[in-house]
Amino acid sequence: MTSFARSFWALAVTVALTTINPVQAQFVKAPTDLKRVVGHYNIPVRYKEVPTGICELDPHVKSYSGYADVGEKEHIFFWFFESRDIDPKDAPLTVWINGGPGSSSMIGLFEELGPCRVDPDGRVYSNPYSWSNVSNMLFIDQPSQVGFSYSEPVPGIKSDAGIVVLPDAVCPEYASEGSCGTYAYPNLTLTANSTPNAAPNFWKTLQGFMGAFPQYSRHGFHFATESYGGHYGPIFNEYIEEQNAHLPQGAIKINLETVLIGNGWYDPFYQYQAYYNFSVYPGNTYDYAPFDEANASMFFNNLYGKGNCLDRLRDCQNTGNNAICSNADSFCAYMVESVYDDVLGRDEYDVRELVPDPFPYGFYTSYLNTAEVQSAIGAFTNFSSNGAVGAAFDSTGDDGREIGTLSALRSLVQRGVTVGLYAGDADYNCNWIGNEVIADRVGAPGFSKAGYRDVKTSDAVVHGQVKQAGKFSFTRIYESGHEVPFYQPLASLEYFERAIHGLDIETGRHKVGYSYRTEGPARSTYREGNSTVQFEITPANLTYDVITNKPGAPWPSATMAKRSFRDQRARRRRPRARPFRFR
Repeated sequence: MTSFARSFWALAVTVALTTINPVQAQFVKAPTDLKRVVGHYNIPVRYKEVPTGICELDPHVKSYSGYADVGEKEHIFFWFFESRDIDPKDAPLTVWINGGPGSSSMIGLFEELGPCRVDPDGRVYSNPYSWSNVSNMLFIDQPSQVGFSYSEPVPGIKSDAGIVVLPDAVCPEYASEGSCGTYAYPNLTLTANSTPNAAPNFWKTLQGFMGAFPQYSRHGFHFATESYGGHYGPIFNEYIEEQNAHLPQGAIKINLETVLIGNGWYDPFYQYQAYYNFSVYPGNTYDYAPFDEANASMFFNNLYGKGNCLDRLRDCQNTGNNAICSNADSFCAYMVESVYDDVLGRDEYDVRELVPDPFPYGFYTSYLNTAEVQSAIGAFTNFSSNGAVGAAFDSTGDDGREIGTLSALRSLVQRGVTVGLYAGDADYNCNWIGNEVIADRVGAPGFSKAGYRDVKTSDAVVHGQVKQAGKFSFTRIYESGHEVPFYQPLASLEYFERAIHGLDIETGRHKVGYSYRTEGPARSTYREGNSTVQFEITPANLTYDVITNKPGAPWPSATMAKRSFRDQRARRRRPRARPFRFR
């Protein structure tokens, strides 16, 4: 892979010929031009080819979007892109899902690793570091009611309490500007309420897609996710392997080869402790000690004190009771995790920035709510998340459970699947210290004896370190927040390409066997210092410079100064009764 300049302007060299006015759409006209086929396992699929310029700008690269109808009132949205640099009929297939629970995979598509991004004026520009360079990419909004996925489309008003259903598609005078629209019917019984409960519909979506598009589905299957994907990834893929072992009639085997998880949320017992480790002791590598002695003492007691966070998480693990688990996670969220937000006003997803943080760019949310785009992709609803998914998962305390994620990861490693955990080290929410603990606890053969090595990339810049034994690896990415492909686009693309081809993460030169092991120090000790830590709020009109790892040049946009942060933050937050988080 060639090395090329990595400034923002390198990312923005190709711009769509047309600009779509980024105004919030109201009521969505149901599409009538979707093709209908039946996929594997008798899953109905409706789809259309997306015109060039809606996202992918190369007219020779096709994309398709549509729905897998996995239940009578559960319709899962997907958006597929052919590979740019490899013949799509020969390219591997990778699925990407975001976390939440309740976060749309349009986050990954438009903010991180998809073939396009959107500027402040609603113009599409090409991302030369798209993972679709080297793989066919399938983005899935799941479970039902996330993003463009829906239960049934209803007219409604978006409010702080969720979606208020209207009697007809007429916006009342009392509604605030932009709040009316067509949304998924916000019914908790029409979505998943736990990670294991969500797995079957994810599998059905894959069965439907692979049956509808066999030309893209004949080769190995690769799975990538982040954040709450630390729950989704292990459990969903264990379910896939279980289905492979006992295939239902009409289903096909899904040849799982790779599972990649970035800044994952795997086990709350260890990762709530990692909040203390990251912020107080031993601290982060940005030489930034956030708390005074009083707040550090409060943090410690809230975490380790009798009857507090860890005791409650133990009660959850011992009983499995939904109410106890929900209570435990709510307490830990308020009294441990959110201390960081309450005291500091810093971004949980990139500790270098104060809030409001303009990175990654969230301008695509308005773009996706235009009638032109919705028609082009065959959407039945506006782009939103109505809060039902978060509420449903909260009711079972899924966030506060380990739910078998570690044993599932061990099982995948034992089956010979390439498993890569990676983490941007400026993220607090699912920080790398906690992710490193999880990697150690997976217990992959030889991993405890492996050491860290610098990751060598084509630009000759050291972007992080990796510890790898056989097909299992943990990679720490320097100067990166929660969404690694945004902050370190070249490194993340080369990491992805190495992983899906079974190559070593350090150099990408060697095919990895069971005896492969990196040699080096047991711990990654590199310290960035605080030269990239911002001590004033970053202006909203600045871009992110991926060379200096700091706020960069202003957007060349006359409208930027008029824009609020509402759309920017919508990508990260989901409505919750307790502090909202983006896993």
